[in-house]
Amino acid sequence: MSTIKKSFSKKSLLEYHEQDFGNEPTEVRRTDNYTDEYVRGFVEKWDELIDWDLRWQSEGDFFVEQLRSRGAQRVLDVATGTGFHSVRLLEAGFDVVSADGSPYMLSRAFENSRRRGHVLQTVHADWRWLNKDVYGRFDAVICLGNSFTHLFSERDRRKALAEFYAVLKHDGILILDQRNYDAILDHGFSSKHKYYYCGEKVSAEPEHVDEGLARFQYRFDDGSVYHLNMYPLRKSYVRNLMKEVGFQSISTYGDFLETYHEADPDFFVHIAHKKYHESHEAVVAAPVVDTSEATTLARDYYNSDDADYFYSQVWGGEDIHIGIYESNSEEIRVASRRTVDVMADRLEGIGPDSIVLDIGSGYGGAARRLVERFGCRVICLNLSEIENQRNRELNLAAGLSDRIEVLDGSFEDIPVGSATIDACWSQDAILHAGSRFLVLQELNRVLKPGGQLIFTDPMQADDCPPGVLEPILARIHLVDLGSPEFYLEMAKRLEWRDEGFELLTHQLINHYTRVLETTQADIDRLKGKISEDYLQRMQMGLQHWIDGGKAGHLAWGIFLFTKPNE
Repeated sequence: MSTIKKSFSKKSLLEYHEQDFGNEPTEVRRTDNYTDEYVRGFVEKWDELIDWDLRWQSEGDFFVEQLRSRGAQRVLDVATGTGFHSVRLLEAGFDVVSADGSPYMLSRAFENSRRRGHVLQTVHADWRWLNKDVYGRFDAVICLGNSFTHLFSERDRRKALAEFYAVLKHDGILILDQRNYDAILDHGFSSKHKYYYCGEKVSAEPEHVDEGLARFQYRFDDGSVYHLNMYPLRKSYVRNLMKEVGFQSISTYGDFLETYHEADPDFFVHIAHKKYHESHEAVVAAPVVDTSEATTLARDYYNSDDADYFYSQVWGGEDIHIGIYESNSEEIRVASRRTVDVMADRLEGIGPDSIVLDIGSGYGGAARRLVERFGCRVICLNLSEIENQRNRELNLAAGLSDRIEVLDGSFEDIPVGSATIDACWSQDAILHAGSRFLVLQELNRVLKPGGQLIFTDPMQADDCPPGVLEPILARIHLVDLGSPEFYLEMAKRLEWRDEGFELLTHQLINHYTRVLETTQADIDRLKGKISEDYLQRMQMGLQHWIDGGKAGHLAWGIFLFTKPNE
């Protein structure tokens, strides 16, 4: 059966010859206007802007690998443009249907594919009524080239995403990209001119930007100038919209990298999964999700009765972090306390007049140990009110309430004055932050010149393949983890002095193995205190961590940095 739903005569295409935005170009903010923007002259020059060869080099096999790793075969390209990605996927062996709202673009795409020895299955379709024009179901939908930005109303965006969702098979994925409008809106326009619009003789720059419009000017070397009016989509808004439409988990890449500084990428790529996992709630994300949402998820989890009992009774008691083990049978509490002491041994100059900030302090075991060893004051900052209350009670029982202050709060907005902290401390907590870089910026703010930052964090290995950590990430409601390379690079940007990173990934494997063994050995008693569903999911999650560590996909260790003296 032919997939082509509509055809267009040469005469009808020739009618689109000039752009016309009227007397007030910046007031043109309509979804339907894109059909008048992609006029014949502009489309004929579009490939100069893209530069297929350079785009191919910069992008590599990213999309091919993402699709293959998820078992996709039949792909719907809903923003075909002049055919770059449709042709790329055809040549990689995928079954591709190519759709676009611009007849000019489809015509050009068909010609481009034919010159490369392919025949595109083309469909002229408006996303808002996609299922009216496209037949069948697909393993994947791709919406690339910053195309989603042409939708100016939230109603249109929701309708389009719902249509993408409906055309997918039950376990299908949507891959959608966008410009980094957050950086443009917040910091002004800059571009590496490397990944998307690669043409060397074309400039693509914003002529006007506000919260409701990004008007870009495209100037070609023959002097011709064209414009596009687009809606500046913020990243967290797009991700939340996908989730609200029904997509279950969303991974976001910055210029094809999983870990990045928010302001750096020119483009974001979102990969949204339709498949519903009955074993856990809808997955939302961290380093790339709205920080308030990540904070709420972490707080709700650690405030639950199940989590409170499990971490206090099984995980390590006062120290609910990854332990450093001297034998495979060592008690979790002993190994967890050893981690505190190993980290404390690396701190210098901490004494009775020092103030240490512990973010993600849990039940306060590290804080009490630091006071015991150095006589310092400690400020504990933690998301969970339940854990914080237990921390205060333990401090009172130990007679340390005058040395330890416990604060409820988020790492992204530390309620402490600038340059007031002698040392910042964190154990396995930064992974839960909405923005890891924002956390590091806040720590940099509160540290005194010459102050120290020491922390551990469960991470993905620097060479971790895409997609392999999904079982782990789904369990902890994240889309990715930090990596050693990420933290070292961020420290370099903040001009911190690296005092040495100690890689101890084998201890992560040891710890999760011991927690799993202890859980299974005490399962009958725990069932009377913790829900069976929680225990089942916890055991499954622990095994995923063990497997990921043994496969070399995870990393864990101790970072130590010093903030330079001014």
